[in-house]
Amino acid sequence: MSKQIHTTDAIIIGAGPVALFAVFELGLLDIKAHLIDILDRPGGQCAELYPEKPIYDIPALPVVSGQQLTDQLMAQIKPFHPTFHFSQMAEKMEKIATGWRVTTDAGTVIEARVVVIAAGGGSFIPKKPPISNIGDYEGTSVFYAVRQRESFRGKNLLIAGGGDSALDWTINLQPLAKSLTLVHRRDEFRAAPHSVAQMHQLAAEGKIKFVVGNLTGLKGADGKLAAAVVSDQDVACDTLLAFYGLTMKLGPVATFGIGMKDHLIPVNTENFETDIPGVFAIGDINWYPGKLKLILSGFHEAALMAQKAFRYVHPERKWRFEYTTSSTGLQKKLGVKD
Repeated sequence: MSKQIHTTDAIIIGAGPVALFAVFELGLLDIKAHLIDILDRPGGQCAELYPEKPIYDIPALPVVSGQQLTDQLMAQIKPFHPTFHFSQMAEKMEKIATGWRVTTDAGTVIEARVVVIAAGGGSFIPKKPPISNIGDYEGTSVFYAVRQRESFRGKNLLIAGGGDSALDWTINLQPLAKSLTLVHRRDEFRAAPHSVAQMHQLAAEGKIKFVVGNLTGLKGADGKLAAAVVSDQDVACDTLLAFYGLTMKLGPVATFGIGMKDHLIPVNTENFETDIPGVFAIGDINWYPGKLKLILSGFHEAALMAQKAFRYVHPERKWRFEYTTSSTGLQKKLGVKD
């Protein structure tokens, strides 16, 4: 039996916030999209790594969690009926007469005029402490991300790390935990100074403990943690959150024939097209002079990308930029009533 081939206007590799906003910008220009993501749900890093962590630099939203931002983006793109292919990895990209064909590792085949790579930094894998038996506790007592903060309520929590994630969750989980200890190998941090100051204040008030040392071992049985070994001393805990950073794996995208620079995709800043016509890269995965890895920057890139994608998808149409506030046609698409 021959495989079903899906046809659409744009293939978006990734389903994080920037990819979701790209659906909106493309949709305004009558460009339909299929999205491919290795995760089993939309949201990318926001949903996988920090669904409840507050984000402060989204315009008009003083504070929003990663999951809330994802939910609101999904509501925003609902009028454009995007198609999602979750739990799949874009494995191969081929040039065809009508544009591009992308095949996933699940055998899904999609053809479109343009391809938009919005895969963040690729697949992120947490760096783990160098402890031989850590796998015995993963998923029950040892975690590398906070997906539901309530699951840490009443825990004797040990947080290990010295970056923003470690400090932010020390501050945010302290009110929920029965006890909380922060461990870092030195009394210097890579986190925001304000967060460091807040942590030291909590320690001075006796609300948390801060221990300088190296996490070298875990003690417990049957997946239940009893203590962590920190520089040859036992620190009692029943739950460990380890924030040692992430390892980026770009995956098959690196084999697509696109020009690369230090595991990123160079683009121009006019429309964020790669060195291959009809293939774009937006969000954390791209590179250009002055690049800032912010969701805000990715939203800007998605808007300009969509304008150039329009010329590939609808070459017969005269391009005319319209404001959503004044175009009755756009308001109709969005289901907005006068």
